[in-house]
Amino acid sequence: MHITKLDHVNIRTTQIDAMTQWYTEVLGLSIGPRPDFSFPGVWLYTGEAAVIHLVGVDRLPSIGADLKLEHFAFKATGAEMFQDRLRTMGIRFYQENIDSINQTQIHLRDPDNNHVHIDFISGE
Repeated sequence: MHITKLDHVNIRTTQIDAMTQWYTEVLGLSIGPRPDFSFPGVWLYTGEAAVIHLVGVDRLPSIGADLKLEHFAFKATGAEMFQDRLRTMGIRFYQENIDSINQTQIHLRDPDNNHVHIDFISGE
């Protein structure tokens, strides 16, 4: 076996509408087909790839059952356009330049406070 890329991220949320709106409006993902599961959810796509699976829940796990995931990231193009969109929408973010790998990272938080970063080739 050889893993070649991350397929998708599954996020449990009590705010499925707000999360769907954020990922479509801020990251430009689109709502797409999803199997007819017995629980609520939305699959969000870039092109033909479902990269975010949102699962609607009534409540999140109790204290002590915290997820240990620090962040997830997407590679993208159009850094300047993306930063302009974030500023226009009033979304807080910070930029980090990683010169050793020629990468610019834009760090932000979704409505559930998940850390997301978008990676761009520096100076594109």
